[in-house]
Amino acid sequence: METKDKYPSKEKLKKKLEEENFKRITLSFYRYVKILSLEYYKISLERRLAEISIFGRIYIASEGINAQISVPELNFEKFKNILNEDDYLKNIPLKIAVEDSGKSFYKLKLKIRPKIVSDGLDDNAFDVTNVGKHLNADEFNKAMESPDTIVVDVRNHYESEVGHFENAIIPDVDTFREELPLIVDLLKDKKDKKVLLYCTGGIRCEKASAYLKHNGFLDVNQLLGGIISYAHEVKEKNLESKFIGKNFVFDDRLGERITNEIISKCHICGKLCDRHVNCKNDACHLLFIECKECEKEYQGCCSTECKEINSLPLESQKVLRKTKGSMNELPEHKSRLRPKLNQII
Repeated sequence: METKDKYPSKEKLKKKLEEENFKRITLSFYRYVKILSLEYYKISLERRLAEISIFGRIYIASEGINAQISVPELNFEKFKNILNEDDYLKNIPLKIAVEDSGKSFYKLKLKIRPKIVSDGLDDNAFDVTNVGKHLNADEFNKAMESPDTIVVDVRNHYESEVGHFENAIIPDVDTFREELPLIVDLLKDKKDKKVLLYCTGGIRCEKASAYLKHNGFLDVNQLLGGIISYAHEVKEKNLESKFIGKNFVFDDRLGERITNEIISKCHICGKLCDRHVNCKNDACHLLFIECKECEKEYQGCCSTECKEINSLPLESQKVLRKTKGSMNELPEHKSRLRPKLNQII
């Protein structure tokens, strides 16, 4: 009983979150900066954020910090003071969520990682600070108007499936690690063209733009603040949104709407839908797109087999997991639709 109180279940934490009588603000931030004494810094930052009830995930590495969190609105000024009193985080740009229920995270988790973004690159092999030119929403839109401009989505396929910029190159990849060498290869004959890169909040573009410049691309540009900042600026300045659909996010929301267009389909029935869910069968837990009708028919699962398994007693399910392992029952998507949602990329 004591252990349960010390380490409450996910269900209890979510219930406690639902019972909060104040609003939360979901936001993200990152910074490439040389951090010393990682363990000490992690403990110190965790204590300061926990004191004001911050929830979310923060990755710390010797190369910097990458965070996606929710902040109680009543503690927002205290939160900004914590950032500005921190030499590593002072004046760091914050990307406020476009759509926000305040229910994006239910606990605080800080982790020390080799890198703040898993990119598979040897950072000593090129100048990671030699990044592309940052363009705001208006500049990005205008740059897209040229027929010689190449727009590249540096996110994973399940992100771009529900939303992307018009006429963008969308590499069919599962991870950022796979994407970088593929982009260089796809554009190897276009190194003199203007290249526009974009991602969710800008962090992947920082590394991607430096990598492209290292590989001989002459005019590399990146969307300042990513899709999140773009959506805010489009609204504030009444600009045309050249991003259509939904922006996939790595928290319990799984997405925030940018425009009303629905550009993807339910993976089961093919009906227009951009609603990501995880299969209710814990042995599968596939991330896939499912309309509400199919969710009802398959009881939140991705297939008839998973539905049948999920209806079994828990002990029987555990036996099946040991004998069959993890299952993905949509052969056209296989395991690729199972991103690690505990990673912020």
